[in-house]
Amino acid sequence: MSPSRSVLLVGEGNFSFSACLSRSYAGSETSVTATALQPEEEALRQEGASGNIQVIQDSGGEVIFEVDCRKLGECVSLRDRAFDRVLFNFPHCGRKSGVKKNRELLKNFFLSCVQVLAEHGEVHVSLCNGQGGTPMDHPQRERHNSWQVVAMAAEAHLILTDVHPFENEKWQSYTCTGYRSQDKCFHMEKALLHVFARSPPYTSYQVLTVEEEVDGERVQYGFPAELSDYMHRGFLRSGSVHPVRLAQDFILEGLSRKHSVSMVTENIPFLVRAKELQLKCQGIDRTHCYWIRPNQKDRDGNTSSPNVNESSRLLDSQSCTDTPAALIATCVHEADRVWSKAPERPECSLDVDPEVEDWFYVLRVSLLPQMDEILAKKEVTNVVRCRAENEGKRERVEVEGNENVGPRGATSLLFGISGVVFRDVSIHPWAMPCFHELLFRGVFLSESKPITLIGRRLETLLAPYKVSLVKEEGALCLVAQPVGLVGRVFASNGRRVADRISVTVSLNLDLLAVLLFSFPDWRLLWSHDSRLLKHFARRPSPGTAFRPFSLFPERITFDISFWTGPTWEERKFHAAVREASHGTVERVKLVDTFSHPDLSQTSYCYRLTYHSHTHAVSHTQALQFHKHLESLLASRLQVTIR
Repeated sequence: MSPSRSVLLVGEGNFSFSACLSRSYAGSETSVTATALQPEEEALRQEGASGNIQVIQDSGGEVIFEVDCRKLGECVSLRDRAFDRVLFNFPHCGRKSGVKKNRELLKNFFLSCVQVLAEHGEVHVSLCNGQGGTPMDHPQRERHNSWQVVAMAAEAHLILTDVHPFENEKWQSYTCTGYRSQDKCFHMEKALLHVFARSPPYTSYQVLTVEEEVDGERVQYGFPAELSDYMHRGFLRSGSVHPVRLAQDFILEGLSRKHSVSMVTENIPFLVRAKELQLKCQGIDRTHCYWIRPNQKDRDGNTSSPNVNESSRLLDSQSCTDTPAALIATCVHEADRVWSKAPERPECSLDVDPEVEDWFYVLRVSLLPQMDEILAKKEVTNVVRCRAENEGKRERVEVEGNENVGPRGATSLLFGISGVVFRDVSIHPWAMPCFHELLFRGVFLSESKPITLIGRRLETLLAPYKVSLVKEEGALCLVAQPVGLVGRVFASNGRRVADRISVTVSLNLDLLAVLLFSFPDWRLLWSHDSRLLKHFARRPSPGTAFRPFSLFPERITFDISFWTGPTWEERKFHAAVREASHGTVERVKLVDTFSHPDLSQTSYCYRLTYHSHTHAVSHTQALQFHKHLESLLASRLQVTIR
């Protein structure tokens, strides 16, 4: 424990543990405050209590009687104080109380102790083997027969950060009495110490009105609320130690052993014209696009945006290369999106009326259109050519659309960009609505079979992380279990010249980070918890497993049933679930449907699993999210909750 820390002990019996702790902190600036539920006269009847109290006081500590651990905020002596550590050793309601009463004791203690806990403080709870109900207990009791310590702590927005054996031998003079309100000791063999800390607060999910330049035109639009927490996070900025950036550095280093790799920074808008999607992203499933219709402008040139709050704030753009740009973002407190006010989305096929499609944009689902635009710029071509010449290469560099081809007509240089992309996907453990794409492109001699060559090099680089190469028509796919598709290597669309072929490599950096550092959940990458970056501050090498700072989070399941009209867009439902649950729903499963024979209505029943490695999700919190979802569905999708 660092200097100038304060420790609070609750539920003390004969104060033997507090006395041990006071001795261990002798000479330091740590202060010990020991409390007991009993009045002073009753506490002093316990063997050794008087001497232990004297040790505490002689060490500069404090002893307080008649303190109920369930009502710490009401204790006058503790009021306006904040403790860095709160300890409760072997809590018990007394006598032959069952698990339900002891669960209630734990819950009320946790709710109480956060009132006197410092912002970055810890709560330590020692329990007998089996009581906690975590996988650390051996044997582990059935859930209904345990004290469910993680669930009880979650009610106070606390997460379990560590579990380790209770070091009884370290406290030689500690006598643990009070088992069933008797002088008997608790069974401390295989006892466990559970360490809890505050869960980070939930971020606000809200529609943002964003303005940016697309093809020379200023466009203002509503950014979907369920994606608002994925904007401008800066994972790829220069000097970042975020695991997504470390994954990119790992790939760049691996490929640079065989190729010259040039990453170019560009300010790239989030929006892409829908017609660009049709022309340049033919492999993208259009049903996975976030379709955006920009806000309308009146005759005076003013932009109308319904439900926009007058106060606005300027956000720093965090584009794919972290180049700052001015984006105007206005918080919209109503949940309706701008595109929900527009006409129906175009049909998701390649056969779309161009006049209709010109009205629509999509949030970028890939960086392929941006790659084409950047490569078409002559100044970028010159930069890449100079880079190659400076590295002593004799051949001239060719990019698509450029006629300056050297004697050999091909190059080992890969041109790369990276940034966030968005996919309108259903909620599933490994389905990402937003991730960072790393895109490479290079021109090679066809006879060298560059797709196979690059695919095998990536497979060799990633094989230690269980990534394998799978052939599909016209491409090679990098896949891993259970995350699925990690990347693709394929021939680029566009003009081909003689014996040369343009090859594109697309990689999902978020999934690569999950594999390289053994993350149990991709959502951890987007956590606002400062402990995430602290863990990676020293840039651990790939293969170093990340230890989650929330251990054994509970899974809570609720069903939701409702009637809909003749049309039903399930993806709008999934978007509402993400927004209402603050991203804590891990899985959505359709469990039942029923079509009414007379009313042209259909009933849907979905099962939602709330589970988070980043936040404390209690039964109470999940129910609150669920009730919010019901009201959101009723107002936005006009469904009737059953």
